[in-house]
Amino acid sequence: MGNDGGSGAFWGIVVATAVAIGFGVSILAGYLIGHFTGHDKTTTVTVTAAERPADTSPETAAQNAGVADQINPAPAFSRGELTALPRENWLTNGGSTYNQRYSPLTQITDRNVAQLRGEWEARFDRSGTAAKFSGEATPIVYDGVIYTVTGNNDVFANSVEDGRRLWKYESGIPQNIDTICCGWTSRGVAVGDGQVYVAQLDGRMVALDQQTGQKNWEFQVGEWREGETLTNAPLYYDGRVYTGVSGGEYGIRGYLTALDARTGRLDWRWYTIPEPGERGSDSWPDNDSWRTGGAPIWQTPAVDPELNMLYLSTGNVAPDLNGKNRRGDNLYGASIVALNPETGELIWDFQAVRHDIWDYDMPSPVVLWDAEIDGREVKGLSEPAKTGWLYMLDRETGRPIHGITDRPVMQDKTIQETADTQPFPDTPPFVPHEITSDQVAIIQGILNAQMRGRRKVRVEVAREMYEPYTNIPKVIKPGPSGGTNWPPSSFNRTTNMVYICAADTFAGYLTEGPTRPVVGRQYLSSVFTLQGFGTYPGLLVAQDVTTGEIAWTRRFTGRNDACYSGTTSTAGNLVFVGRNSGELQAFNASTGELLWRFQTGAGANSTPAIFEHRGRQMIAFYAAGNSLAGTSHGDSLWLFSLDGSIGPVAPGAAGRAIEHAGEAGTVETERTTVEATGDEDRTTESDEGGEATAVVDGAQLFSDNCSTCHGADGAGGNGGPDLTTIPSAANLRAVERQVAEGGGGMPAFGDQLSPEEIRAVSTYVTRLVR
Repeated sequence: MGNDGGSGAFWGIVVATAVAIGFGVSILAGYLIGHFTGHDKTTTVTVTAAERPADTSPETAAQNAGVADQINPAPAFSRGELTALPRENWLTNGGSTYNQRYSPLTQITDRNVAQLRGEWEARFDRSGTAAKFSGEATPIVYDGVIYTVTGNNDVFANSVEDGRRLWKYESGIPQNIDTICCGWTSRGVAVGDGQVYVAQLDGRMVALDQQTGQKNWEFQVGEWREGETLTNAPLYYDGRVYTGVSGGEYGIRGYLTALDARTGRLDWRWYTIPEPGERGSDSWPDNDSWRTGGAPIWQTPAVDPELNMLYLSTGNVAPDLNGKNRRGDNLYGASIVALNPETGELIWDFQAVRHDIWDYDMPSPVVLWDAEIDGREVKGLSEPAKTGWLYMLDRETGRPIHGITDRPVMQDKTIQETADTQPFPDTPPFVPHEITSDQVAIIQGILNAQMRGRRKVRVEVAREMYEPYTNIPKVIKPGPSGGTNWPPSSFNRTTNMVYICAADTFAGYLTEGPTRPVVGRQYLSSVFTLQGFGTYPGLLVAQDVTTGEIAWTRRFTGRNDACYSGTTSTAGNLVFVGRNSGELQAFNASTGELLWRFQTGAGANSTPAIFEHRGRQMIAFYAAGNSLAGTSHGDSLWLFSLDGSIGPVAPGAAGRAIEHAGEAGTVETERTTVEATGDEDRTTESDEGGEATAVVDGAQLFSDNCSTCHGADGAGGNGGPDLTTIPSAANLRAVERQVAEGGGGMPAFGDQLSPEEIRAVSTYVTRLVR
């Protein structure tokens, strides 16, 4: 949401957040992360060749010259190795290029998983532990080494044998990047050709020597100042490394980039929004909206070598929540597409949501699978979307497996230019679509609190999916955080079930804001009101691909208990998933029965990797917390086995260990210190005795803990309100209370920051407001 003053009184009402609920994230947008038009309208024709720039920039080309000869000799992984079921190694983010996150190992089963204990715990020098960071990376395992990347894009290589660190790469990314949607994070690295590939938030792809961690080459994929950041785990396949840009909330034009894995030379680039004259361009109006049309790529593609197709899902079109300036279906946003991995040419596409105005994109990875359905072998794929449906397609043709019906939907041609029909899967949703009276009351309460008792705001309630909304708040379900979000799903070859980490979300939507983009500013053109991102009830769902039916559902009802971790399933009849509480848990894959739980000490918001080492089955898991879910932060890489001897730790123990380490560290000078009773800050260099004065830096604390949601200058970030428009944000005591206690969607920092740090960052906020 840009800092545009808006039009109409209600814009100010929604942006402002009263003291009663705090100035935290009660108006969130774009977390969140993304045509099938019936059989007769499905695109099955290959479009023109993808844009193929001649080369990298001269500077980059010179830097990368001769790098192939310097790389430590290592054979490229064959297609067979990359598609094989993972055993000794976990070679890709999804375990193989099929993205199934399925282990064929059976040493750990539903009968003995209760014996699982920790082998060792390794720490990462507090990398990525500030509140703005999220630990969402799946570890990569190859030849006895585990490769993990933190939210700060620092990469660590650890020995499987004992957890000993082999090397560390420090990314050095700027800490003032202010165009990151949805937390400072990386979802993993890739390995291949003797290198480790990391896609960085500053828009660079970096290749590291697999043996030493030294940088071999880098390529500037995107420009972060324009909103083109990289959060996905790259994919290595057949001598190329693939990555896509995030930033749909910033009015970018999304694209997938393919680089030569050995040298970093740009091979090809496919844009998710077609330019005029290309196939699909008639789904956009005759204006320049396609240039800022969004459709970013949040996740790792999948590849079927036999069909020679690369598959990926795309994010939301831009602006996220207002379609006035982009009449048409808006291909290829909120879509699944199949590309030729060698050329980037489009083979087929399926659009799940036409002319999306609800932020109903598909940010989790596509999963490929084979199954017998109605007596025939089907090459299928599945994608759980924010709509709450699992879309199951034939990956050869892009056509639905279980049927998808085109239905007319409610219209608003004056404000939203809505699509006449939308595709409705014939299979049941994996989250409830019905809005309850309690959910309406929550949105009503938030809006009333924002009015500070001046008047009661009228709220409408959506009666069906895909209802448009206007300048009157409307409660819609699912909300923009989605029935599911970025967490990857898994497919179990034994049960034929897909396991989805989901949440029962809802929100209040409202049209307001600019319909023209500003470079480097969020481009939503509407607002919505919702409770804290991690506070919705979580759901772990098993859906059978052979029938399309829901096999079982586990509902989480604890505090801050949204399901916000990827799933990994095994031939031992197990499915593993992390919990916001910090527990890694194992469920019976057939029945959903909880069988094992282990407290890791920090928010368990990533995805496990499962492999075999010296004849023993092991589970690697990165526990580091999450900025959007508001979970406890840490920097722990855990390894589990049946022979482990380390038991669970206390909840939040990793964060407390970090805080203790900070207290024992070197005290810095030339920082801001805040007097106990004043609202102003001052600078000190040292005490008379020559020792540094213990001081805290409010600006840095704000950058580390608040900028993700409120922007680097406090004027709004990932949907967080513009602090400069909130009167209560000028009151130091009110701000201190809000920072310490949280509320209104904002996590509490009382357990993460010291009283001195709370005072410093609160003082900085009041200065921003003034």
